[in-house]
Amino acid sequence: MAENGNGAAPQEPQAAGAEAQAPQVKMNVLGQFIRDMSFENILAQKGASSADIQPDIQVQVSLDARKRGVAHQFEVVSKFKVTSTNKADKSPLFLLELDYGAIFHVEGVPEEQMHPFLLIECPRMVFPFIRRIISDVTRDGGFAPLNIDTVDFLALYRQELARRSASQQPAEQTS
Repeated sequence: MAENGNGAAPQEPQAAGAEAQAPQVKMNVLGQFIRDMSFENILAQKGASSADIQPDIQVQVSLDARKRGVAHQFEVVSKFKVTSTNKADKSPLFLLELDYGAIFHVEGVPEEQMHPFLLIECPRMVFPFIRRIISDVTRDGGFAPLNIDTVDFLALYRQELARRSASQQPAEQTS
C-alpha cells in the first residue's frame, strides 16, 4: 500500500465520503424515574392461602413520548399493567401498575423518524430496569419474582399505528 508523506496510508476517498453523509445518531439517557407505581396483593387482603394457586399473568404495555423544553430532550414513559388471576377460579391475585419515565438526549435522527425512534429504541433501552422493578415488587409483595418476557416494541408500535389507522377510517367515511 502506498504511503503519504508522513508515513501513513492514505484514506480511501469513498469510505470517508460515506461516513460524512450518514448522520451520526447520538442518544444518552439523562435520567430514569418511577413516575407512579401501585401494587395490590388481593390474595393477602382476602386472607386466602397461596397453596392451590396457579397464576395466570397478563401484561399490558402502553407508551408515551413528548418533547421537553430543552433542545434535543425527550421524555418517554412506559406504562405497564400486570394482572394475575388464579387459573382455577379466575379470582384476582395481584395487580401491579408501573409508569416508568426516562429522559433522553437525542440528536441526528431525522424528524420523520423521531416518533418511531422514541417509542421503539428508547423504551428498549430502559426495559431491563423496568423488568427488574417488576420482579422485585412481585417478590417483595409475597409472590414468586415475575420476570416478564422481553417486549417487542417494534410490534407494539406497529399495532398502535394500525389501531389509529382503523379508528380514523370510520370517521373519514361518515364525513
